[in-house]
Amino acid sequence: MALFVIASCQLMVVLDITIVNIALPHIQRSLDFSTASLSWVVNAYTLTFGGLLLLGGRAGDILGRRRVFIFGVLLFVLASLLGGLAQNAGQLLAARALQGVGGAIASPTSLALISTTFREGPERNRAFGVFAAVSAGGGAIGLLAGGILVEWLNWRWVLFVNVPIGLLIALATPRYIKESERHPGRFDVTGALTSTAGMVLLVYGFIRAAQDGWRDPLTLGSFAAAVVVLVLFVMVERRTRQPITPLHMFADRNRAGTYGIMLCLAAALFGMFFFLTLFVQNVLGFSPLKAGLAFLPVSAVIAVGAGLASRFLPVYGPKPFMVAGGLFAAAGLGWLTLTDVHSTYAGSVLGPMLVFSFGMGMEFVSLTLMALSDVPVQETGAASGLLNATQQVGGSLGLSILVTMYGTASRNEAEKQVPRFLEQASPAERLEFQRTGELPGLFGAEVLTSGVSAAFITAAIFAGLAALVAVVAIQVRPSDLERLQGGSPGAPPG
Repeated sequence: MALFVIASCQLMVVLDITIVNIALPHIQRSLDFSTASLSWVVNAYTLTFGGLLLLGGRAGDILGRRRVFIFGVLLFVLASLLGGLAQNAGQLLAARALQGVGGAIASPTSLALISTTFREGPERNRAFGVFAAVSAGGGAIGLLAGGILVEWLNWRWVLFVNVPIGLLIALATPRYIKESERHPGRFDVTGALTSTAGMVLLVYGFIRAAQDGWRDPLTLGSFAAAVVVLVLFVMVERRTRQPITPLHMFADRNRAGTYGIMLCLAAALFGMFFFLTLFVQNVLGFSPLKAGLAFLPVSAVIAVGAGLASRFLPVYGPKPFMVAGGLFAAAGLGWLTLTDVHSTYAGSVLGPMLVFSFGMGMEFVSLTLMALSDVPVQETGAASGLLNATQQVGGSLGLSILVTMYGTASRNEAEKQVPRFLEQASPAERLEFQRTGELPGLFGAEVLTSGVSAAFITAAIFAGLAALVAVVAIQVRPSDLERLQGGSPGAPPG
């Protein structure tokens, strides 16, 4: 039951990133969003979620993880209720930002609670397997849930649905999860402020790059400011006795490699969901509900990969699964580059999607275990927050790069398709093209498919890079296998 409560919270937080995507057209019409401002329905959540993860993880270490976990869940519930009741764009964006705050508090704390609730060895391995499957597969479940709620009810229910779920989690937590030992001390206020400001600036820079290009003055200014603030953050952490993020975590070769792998894999995962959603709806013509159902196998296969990895990790260690998972993910994304306007879901999408998902399931459980392996109990919250932060930053960075590749390839293809369209178009079709700038039918599908293929090539490179980092950086020591098998009687917890 403790694992069910923790995993339910993580699922609620993760699926909220994608569940809103399906509802965006309906939100735009209901609250009079402009096309440019509509993206901030997603970005307001991403900015606060990515920016406050380190702070949320450290708060659990100092104040008690169960207490902070419940607070984060209830804040998420309140923000979801306010968002569902929003009557204008400003109210919805404020609620989405508050949701990000709640998620940033609850998510790293939930991962840390696994370390303190489950005994090291097979029991904790299985728990991490479930958590990893939920983290990686929650996006696909979000697409399905969003499609069902929008099609059967209305867009407000993609937010309202969190209210009963969150309240049940908050009520069940005191009954099934014990409070962790508190490690009181001075709270690193300067470190919290600089880390939050630096992460927000960094995530904002990536979002801005995807929308307005890498040469946009605000994009460049955000990145420059992020570098300055994050350098200041490192200087503060080096001099603080009780830092919000102990820098000695990066001294461990395996943990540093794990963070690098997570950056690459998050880029590939976010890209797969984003561009494959575009493809199945705009080229294959799937409805929101059908598109959500199309992604349902992703969650099932991720669970299979995670279960397989968690079962055999004590025997072989995490490195083989990290390498194999990256190669599976790269192979699936490479296979997706072969899709074209004549592709079908069963013939061209389902197979590579399952190969990719199997690899991601193996990767996420291995990464989660390695990131928290041999971490002192009082620092598990900080380690969890850092892993979540690298996932969020990697996803934002990767998606902005993939969108840039998509834009370049689609513009090049449009230069070929526009003359062909104009040769065949009627006067009315030409007038509509001049008004919208969008090619209709097969011509537009060719442009989109070309851009999506280019994005998948780049995503496959990210996944291959993750496998390469695993080969070079990860080392499995006898002590690591001993802990995975249950540890010696004197082994330290966490």
